[in-house]
Amino acid sequence: MTWLIVITLLIALILLGQPLFVIIGSLTAGCYYFISEEPVSIVIGDIFYAANKEILLAIPLFVLAGQIMTKGSISTRLIKIMTTATAAIPAGLAMASVLSCAIFAAISGSSPVTLIAIGSILYPALREAGYDKKLSIGMLSVGGTLGIIVPPSIPMIIFAIMASVSVVDLFKAGIGPSILLIGLLSIYAFIRAPKTARGTFNLKEFLHALKDGVFALMMPVVILGGIYTGFFTATESAAIAVLYALLVELFIHREMKLKNFPVVFVETAELLGTLFLILILAVSLNKFMTFEDIPQTLVDSMSAMISSKVTFLLVINLLLLIVGCIMDIMSAILVLAPILTPMAIHYGIDPIHFGIIMIVNLEIGYITPPIGINLFVASGIFKENLSTVIKSIVPLIFVLLIGLLLISFIPSISLFTVG
Repeated sequence: MTWLIVITLLIALILLGQPLFVIIGSLTAGCYYFISEEPVSIVIGDIFYAANKEILLAIPLFVLAGQIMTKGSISTRLIKIMTTATAAIPAGLAMASVLSCAIFAAISGSSPVTLIAIGSILYPALREAGYDKKLSIGMLSVGGTLGIIVPPSIPMIIFAIMASVSVVDLFKAGIGPSILLIGLLSIYAFIRAPKTARGTFNLKEFLHALKDGVFALMMPVVILGGIYTGFFTATESAAIAVLYALLVELFIHREMKLKNFPVVFVETAELLGTLFLILILAVSLNKFMTFEDIPQTLVDSMSAMISSKVTFLLVINLLLLIVGCIMDIMSAILVLAPILTPMAIHYGIDPIHFGIIMIVNLEIGYITPPIGINLFVASGIFKENLSTVIKSIVPLIFVLLIGLLLISFIPSISLFTVG
């Protein structure tokens, strides 16, 4: 009966269109009040417990670094290096679009930020080079989604918190899948690009671009190199990313002024305000579920229905693809990671590998109708209606699905860097 009350409360809040932090907060309080022997006031203690996690500091710092780079010139310098380096390759500009997205994503850790920063610059260049509208929109929109699989990634940090795994191992595990997806997208670009989409390599121009953008190019090397060598933690790397971006934009590139920073800080705070409240409430709900052995109960129920690891992976991939279509990635990870990770472990799937599977699925959801976030971001940037954006992206979704199957059933793609 008590569970029925909690479920009724959840359905009512969803039907009333309440924001996610209200739904998770009310659900958590309801679970403690109606089901647990612990008092509701324990939620307050859980909030302080969640807020005390050091890795949480990495999220606002990476978002701030991304905002600084978006307002500055790091993105344009990265693009110049990539476009001059790939000029002589057939479909080189399309490949440069994907590579630029990947490198910028490795710094900002955000998919929408990557799409805005790179897409707004390279879309006109692709069209001018003879690429048709749909291919240009599709390559940039899908390339922008690499922001959540290329480490360091904010969704990876959140998964690490909710599933209690090492965020550094998760960052390492993202390298192989990132390379695979970049390769698949580049092959697609090569096949689809117009025959005229090929320039000439100009060594002088490339060296000039490299000299002009060397500090931008070194940023992911410094951040990821420090993490992977153990020189500093993921949280420390986020602080270094902010400091590096500030030094480069203010004193080296000198294309950003101190007067611009209030706007940067306000936009960062707006992005983070609701996310942090949701995150710390979700940690409290996670503690309740663990205390009540809910994940183990679900594991036992799943075991009775699904006997093989292969079947489990197929079912979970289908579930996560559906979830990705209707739910944003942060919400999905907060709600599902604590429930699904124990199930994956039961079937012999490494939790780090499962984290990558989950994030790639939800990455595809970023560009999948009806509410894929990057669909709306792309529509705004490219000034095209939503139906045009969807038609442009659908073929590339199948490319990403091929990558998802390979990542799901070949664990070494993710785990060869971990250990």
